[in-house]
This record gives sequence, C-alpha cells and structure tokens, in this order.
Amino acid sequence: MNILLFAATVLIWGSTWIAITFQVGPVPVLASVFYRFALAGLVYLAVLALSGRLVIPKGRERLWILAQAFCLFSLNFICFYTAAGYVHSGLISVIFSLATLFNAVNARIFFKDAISGRTVLASALGVAGLVLLFGPELAVSHDGGVLTGIFFACLGTMLFSLGNMVSRRNSAAGISPVTATSWGMGCGAVILLVLIALTGTPLVAPPDAAYVGALVYLAVIGSVVGFTTYLMMVARMGSSRAAYATVLFPVVALALSTVFEGYQWHPSAVAGLILALLGNVVMFAPRRKTAALAA
Repeated sequence: MNILLFAATVLIWGSTWIAITFQVGPVPVLASVFYRFALAGLVYLAVLALSGRLVIPKGRERLWILAQAFCLFSLNFICFYTAAGYVHSGLISVIFSLATLFNAVNARIFFKDAISGRTVLASALGVAGLVLLFGPELAVSHDGGVLTGIFFACLGTMLFSLGNMVSRRNSAAGISPVTATSWGMGCGAVILLVLIALTGTPLVAPPDAAYVGALVYLAVIGSVVGFTTYLMMVARMGSSRAAYATVLFPVVALALSTVFEGYQWHPSAVAGLILALLGNVVMFAPRRKTAALAA
C-alpha cells in the first residue's frame, strides 16, 4: 500500500508544476488558486457526501483544519504560483523537494524530534545543489526576478512544511486525512475568496481551453487525489518519511520543463540537481551509508 501511495504522489505532484504554468498570465494568481481549490473542495466534498463518507468536523477540530487550510490549500500555493512567474517550474520543484529538510527542523521545533548529523549533511548538500542550479540564471539576471522566484518558492515550501506539522497533529488526534483534506480545501477556497475581496482582485474568467484543462487537472488530480495520497502517507509513515516522495518530484518536473518550457541544461545544473537529490537521499539512508557519504 505504501509503495502505491508513494508512486501515485510522485507522478501526480511531479507533473503539477508544469500545469501551474498554464495558469500563470492573464488570470491573477489569487483568482487562479481560488478556482483550483473551489473546484477541488466542491468535488471532494460532493464525492464524500454521495458515498456517505462525509464527516462534519466538530469543536476544536475545525480550528486545526482551518490552520491546515492556511498552510496547505491557500497561502503556500499563492507563493508557488507567484514563483512560477519568475523561474522555470522544474526549478521550483527542486526547492520544494527540500521539504524533507524543512520538516526535520519543524518536527524538532513542534514535536521535539532529534536533529541528527545526517540532517546537517543533507542541508549542506541541498543548499549547494540550489546554488549550482540557480547559478547560471542568477549570473544573467539583472532585474532580481530569479531571486524573487526563489524567495516565494522557499516561503511556499516553509508553509507546506508547517501544514505537514498540522496534518501530523490532526492525524494523531484522530482526524482522518480524507476529512482534513476535503474540508481543508473548502476552507482554503473561502480564505482565498476573502483575500480576493480584501485586495480587490478581479475574478477574470478562464481565457482558453489550455487554462481550463490545467485547472481541472490541478483541482481533481493534483489536489483531490494528490493531497489524499500524500496525507495518507503522512499518517502511515510520518511527515519526514512521507516527504521523501519529494525527492523524485524534480526528476519528473524538470523533464516536463525541458519539453514544454525549453529549460536549458548546463553542467552546473546537472551537478546541482544531483546534489539536491543526494541531500534528500541522505535524510533516509541507513547510518552506515550516511557515514560513507559524509566521508
């Protein structure tokens, strides 16, 4: 079961990054993210209601699901969509893959989990990989756009990691991933609608079939199916081990970025990707292997 959840999550989320680029442009970011989670929330809640599996949260459960909505189904995707306007989608996925490191630090802060030497080594490898990956773009960029994209991608990853901590807490409290995800998406859509009203953002209609296709894929497959499989892994395996799925996201995302966005590979980019992936692998390698890599 864990293997199927892992494979589904990697393939789905590895492909969502390129789909996001089809939504960046004439439609404001807030509106695009709202469309995504409004549709996802409606689909998810409707399926649960029709199948007789809809559970209505009670009491304090609602507050924790709302917290999950802020971190996983609204604010983090505002950051990722914004980042997609500045850097290639595949590069955003590499930054997102460092969620393993963010999770390790946040698990230490919120759950007192120990931070091992492998975490330090993995962090060093991951940061070095990012420097090599983004080095060529930073060298030719003079408008600060790449740095802006990196900032928003990192902020989105931090919010995602905080959402993992909330999800871990909710699972421990007996809130199922299905209940938390379905209502969380609905709450995320409400949060986004409030932000749209406060900022005066126009609700621009989807401009073409490509946008609509990307929206349906992101809402139904990327959000409803993808988040369910991922949060089921968090519940079954823990946040740190579940985030290991993010190790393979960049492989899928960069392959698609090369085909659809014309991403240009450089020797430093290849080395950077290897280091970034190696940093994630180190997080889960047996101790003897970790010691050998450190040596």
